[in-house]
Amino acid sequence: MPLKEIIETKYKNALKAKDKSKISTYRLILSSIKDLDIFNRSGPNKKETDDDDIKKLLKKMVKQRAESIDIYKKNNRTDLLEVEQNEYDILTSFLPKQLSDEETKKICEGIISKFNASSIKDMGKVMGELKKQHADKIDFAKAGGLLKQLLNK
Repeated sequence: MPLKEIIETKYKNALKAKDKSKISTYRLILSSIKDLDIFNRSGPNKKETDDDDIKKLLKKMVKQRAESIDIYKKNNRTDLLEVEQNEYDILTSFLPKQLSDEETKKICEGIISKFNASSIKDMGKVMGELKKQHADKIDFAKAGGLLKQLLNK
């Protein structure tokens, strides 16, 4: 079943259950998908919106929520933090499970040794290979910091 249909089904179930927090989050997701559909249909590169497009959109939304969560934690805004955390949890439920920090480190070390990368100049090669092999499974913000540490040794 396509990702969009899964989200629509969950939205309908949330409506039946009258779960206001889920309803608003699903509406937000579906609205963003609709905007993406419109963008993809117009312009020179017309195409249908697929699951990969939706995953990219969801990753972007997750990143925004993570940044907001950090800000709310720093400012002790538990009321807003709870809302953002709920949205974050719902959004991440549609994405593939991310690898742990330890697993990410092992993969990074493996690619560094494969390319004989020794300095920060090689980071582009290593990052490109990571994206090729593990695009859905790795948080590239964390991987970037990890690579800098590993290549600066």
